[in-house]
Amino acid sequence: MSDISIIGTGNMARTIGARAIAGGNTVEIMGRDRSKAADLAKALGGGTTTGEWGAAPAGDIVILALLYDGVVPAVAQYGDALAGKVIVDISNPFNATFDGLVHREETSIAQEVAKVAPAGAGVVKAFNTIFRHVLEKGRPAVFLAGDDAQAKASVEVFVKSLGLRPLDVGGLKMAHWLEGAGVVTVGLANHGVGNLDFALSITELPV
Repeated sequence: MSDISIIGTGNMARTIGARAIAGGNTVEIMGRDRSKAADLAKALGGGTTTGEWGAAPAGDIVILALLYDGVVPAVAQYGDALAGKVIVDISNPFNATFDGLVHREETSIAQEVAKVAPAGAGVVKAFNTIFRHVLEKGRPAVFLAGDDAQAKASVEVFVKSLGLRPLDVGGLKMAHWLEGAGVVTVGLANHGVGNLDFALSITELPV
């Protein structure tokens, strides 16, 4: 399967880490607070290890399980330690009222990550349209975007190991629209659906 490093120690790090272990992947947890990272690694079990914040991640795929405003600074801090890695941004840069994005232009956190990532790193946007407990308990589709075909293929293999279906939406510029889809999920939760127990997907007509 895949070797995964997760930067972050919050709920999404825990959920993705648990599914990754269940899917037969190796997992490393990295956090600014090493004790929190160690506690999460112990809770996940399955041989999960703890890495040093800022050091080269052990995993080939590095999942940034951070709040949106911490993602780009973390990638800049790691710098060349991320060279050759597949970097996965899962963040949602919601505005204060959760009905729009904080961007003032057509960009995304993933696109901003690509600007500071070292040469040879592939950036992929994924997992941001899924509520945490749905990812934990359900089998939602995972939409992903990226310019590096090999990086996307690696993420698709990882997603399949979780028992989930990866759906490629195109190049990295589509990450902006995936973040917009994240806003749509919040709008549906507050209005049309009225709860958080769902995920966006597609319906294919029979041929």
